[in-house]
Amino acid sequence: MNRSLYSLILSDDVVREIDRLAYKSGTNRSSMINQILAEYVSYTTPEMRFGQIFSALESMLLPTDNFKRLINNSISVMNLRSSLDYKYNPSVRYSLELNKDGGESLGALKMSMRTQNAALISYMIDFYKLFAGLEASYIKGVKYYLEGDKFVRELKLRTDVQLTTSQLGNLIAEYIKMIDSCLKSYFYNIDNPQKATFEVDRILAAYIDKNGAIL
Repeated sequence: MNRSLYSLILSDDVVREIDRLAYKSGTNRSSMINQILAEYVSYTTPEMRFGQIFSALESMLLPTDNFKRLINNSISVMNLRSSLDYKYNPSVRYSLELNKDGGESLGALKMSMRTQNAALISYMIDFYKLFAGLEASYIKGVKYYLEGDKFVRELKLRTDVQLTTSQLGNLIAEYIKMIDSCLKSYFYNIDNPQKATFEVDRILAAYIDKNGAIL
């Protein structure tokens, strides 16, 4: 969404209240005025869309004990943490980064483990490769890549499916739950690679059967 500079004459008392709202919302004056005007004319800004999607994710993921939301400084990013029941109890970070430009490209889900342990990092990279290979056998055209030891899975909307922001948020939440379950099953069976692969494929196949190839 393009932005331009406009000159407005506003009451000092009104600006003071806008600044108060902006502070409470963690944003600035211009963004707050833009949001207020958008709500008044019933226009959904990208920022409002992000908030609706993240709210849907929170309602599905945070009531459980599996995920904790992390603080970040971007309105288009939501960071979550999940713990693995494995040596040293490492934590896994999921970062959902939404595209501000809209269109078919929704954004990306990034996944990483907070550890310096070389063996754990190696296991994680093996999991990324396994998961990407299995998912690619079900969903064609999905893009994956590694940023160092961080796994990135691009998210793309299908043009033949119309979803509300709440539905989209719920669907992303289901996907994050699925990949987190795959990871935990993989590590639970880490000493039996054949069993680990079978369990990851089973969880992934059940998700595809329920949700289809949406993202």
